[in-house]
Parts: sequence; structure tokens; C-alpha cells
Amino acid sequence: MPEAKKILMVDDDAEDRMLMQDMFTEIGVPDVACYADSGETALHYLEDLPDDKLPSVILLDLNMPRLNGTQVLKILKQNEKLKDITVIIYSTSVNNIEKEQSLKLGAHSYVIKPSSYNGCIEKAKYFNSLCREGEEKN
Repeated sequence: MPEAKKILMVDDDAEDRMLMQDMFTEIGVPDVACYADSGETALHYLEDLPDDKLPSVILLDLNMPRLNGTQVLKILKQNEKLKDITVIIYSTSVNNIEKEQSLKLGAHSYVIKPSSYNGCIEKAKYFNSLCREGEEKN
């Protein structure tokens, strides 16, 4: 994976990762994010980063093989080094039980993947704004 970025998107769907990269490029922040194709890859990447290089936001898909988003969220929130990173569940699932469980486990929010171009742009702007908010607090 490339050098540390402000956003880490964890999604096993290559098209979803590419779409988000295109949206960040569209809004003028092409280098704001890096991408992991599995929960395992993301956790190894995060563990290897120094504390001052951790991302501000993790976009986490729920439906991934081997280690799903719920499992990754639990691991993140139990890890002293990683527990304070803002985690946003970014999923196609509109299941309220999954949403409630994710929020209870410590997710900042639960965002449904949009189906329109404009919706994607708005989500990219929202995710980038969360990074700026995190920087202002520090």
C-alpha cells in the first residue's frame, strides 16, 4: 500500500474502491485516501504505521470474506493504538440491525453507498470534511 493517507477505505469490491478514488479526484483531493481489499490487509497496514501516520477516517464495508466489517470494527475498537480512529460503515446494506450493531460497537456513522453520481460526490465531500474536522481538533 502507498504511504499513509487521511482516509483508509476497506472494501473487497475493486469497482467500489475505484469509484471512490474517482470521486476524490473529482472533488480535488486525489491523494487523500488509500485502499485495502480486505480486513486483514487493512489491519496489517494499520499496525505497521507509526501513530502519527494513522488515517483520520476508515471507510469500512461490512460484507467482506474471511474477516467481515463487523469483525474488523471490533478489532479496531479493542486496539489501544487504533480505537480513536473515526470508523464509518460504508455499505450497500440497509439492514437496521446491522446499523444498530455497528453504532453500538463504536462506528461513528453508518452510510449507505449511493447509487447516483451526485450521491457519490456528496459522500466523498462528506468523508473529506471529516478529515478536516479531525485535523482542526488536533
